[in-house]
Amino acid sequence: MGLSTHVLDTMHGTPAAGMQVALYTTQGQEATLVKQFTLNSDGRNPDGLLYDNASLKAGTYRLVFDVAGYFKARGVALPEPNFLNQVSLDFGVAHVDQHYHVPLLVSPWSYSTYRGS
Repeated sequence: MGLSTHVLDTMHGTPAAGMQVALYTTQGQEATLVKQFTLNSDGRNPDGLLYDNASLKAGTYRLVFDVAGYFKARGVALPEPNFLNQVSLDFGVAHVDQHYHVPLLVSPWSYSTYRGS
């Protein structure tokens, strides 16, 4: 239980291995960096959990995914400026006894997210 993320590259049909991600806590317009990490070969955060239930607090968070950097590293020719550069997902945690999984499905042109299990 706790907080985790997973990114799937829908352009290539693969996990987004190597994508850079940053996790922030937020209060209003202020964001505080908690950690930066690189997604593992399965497109998941490398430590299994970003927060376990003991350290996850009720509140608001932001995950920032370096989408353009990832696709450029894969050799995808992107226009300048990029259609998507960084994707920021703001979300709230109300029940710290539950698992919050934040998946991202992404291509250079679109993204989708939902609360996973």
